[in-house]
Amino acid sequence: MTVRWGVIGTGGIAHSFVADCTAAGIDFVAVGSRTRESAEEFATEHGIARAHGSYAELVADPDVDAVYVATPHSRHAEDALLAIAAGKHVLVEKAFTITAAEARRVVDAARRADVAVSEAMWTRFLPQMRMIRELVAEGRIGRPRLVEATHHQALPTDPHHRLNDPALGGGAILDLGVYPISFAVDVLGVPTAVTAAGTLSDQGVDTQMGVVLTHEGGAQSMLHFGLDLRSPNTASVIGEDGRIDLDDTWYTPTTWRLRDRDGTVVEEYDSREELTGYAHEARAFEAMVTSGTHEGGVMDPEETVAIMAVMDEARRQVGVRYAADRAESDTSAADRPRRQTDPGRRPTPASGHTDRGSGLEAPPAVP
Repeated sequence: MTVRWGVIGTGGIAHSFVADCTAAGIDFVAVGSRTRESAEEFATEHGIARAHGSYAELVADPDVDAVYVATPHSRHAEDALLAIAAGKHVLVEKAFTITAAEARRVVDAARRADVAVSEAMWTRFLPQMRMIRELVAEGRIGRPRLVEATHHQALPTDPHHRLNDPALGGGAILDLGVYPISFAVDVLGVPTAVTAAGTLSDQGVDTQMGVVLTHEGGAQSMLHFGLDLRSPNTASVIGEDGRIDLDDTWYTPTTWRLRDRDGTVVEEYDSREELTGYAHEARAFEAMVTSGTHEGGVMDPEETVAIMAVMDEARRQVGVRYAADRAESDTSAADRPRRQTDPGRRPTPASGHTDRGSGLEAPPAVP
């Protein structure tokens, strides 16, 4: 079965994703935008047959099997739910939503509709990350005790830019922090505690944040991210018998080295020539669609909900509040995110955990 893709949104990430995936032979048949002109320009540039002047038209297209949601994350829940209601499988760009409660609604809606839903955390699907999970699972660094990772970029400072606008989910954590937080959860499992400190802009979004996660067994993650400075953007997974060092930029195709306890390099890998990074996540999602297995795998939706809960708690401690937080304060307790415990989920490769969705519960909504 060939999965026929539609795209919601025509911004920069949509261009990158479609160009990369088209080069890998993935089939895009339609694109939708808020204006037909924008959709037609995008379709012409990428050789897509149909352009729709609204998202509703896109999800109603009978030739579309799966939808890639590439709008700003302040719209992700709304656009994903629109596609799910139309019976489409949905790959949602990260951050998956604004809050864990929004993520829960999307995941539950997909289950009810019996369609696949996943977060487009492309780093998880890169060959280098598969290798790192295997090295840790094989015990090559002993018991993993620490993950260190940073993600800093010097991004636009215009207060009206979406990155700096709280109404659009601006700030460092949802755009940048999601990478190291997701990486830490991938390696060490969902944390049991979160400690965060950060600096807020005049608009009330986080310009930088440091997060310490405590994981089962006492392992820790030390993560830092910011949108107004540059750093080497490196990462390490440190165990009792060795470590894995990822070079800049660690969340893209890059180089890594496995070192023993004394620091001697015993294995290394260079993936910088890997030119189809986004295609890995698209192919993995297509496999979910065609196999009928709509959960599990490298980016299980329950883990996405848990990661959103981690970011909710970090934001709460730092003082970043979005409109979605206020909306959730009016939601009944029965509708709030709930802790998931399913011993049948695949083990976390690094730690052997069997409960990908347990650990930190989604916190109460910030009033």
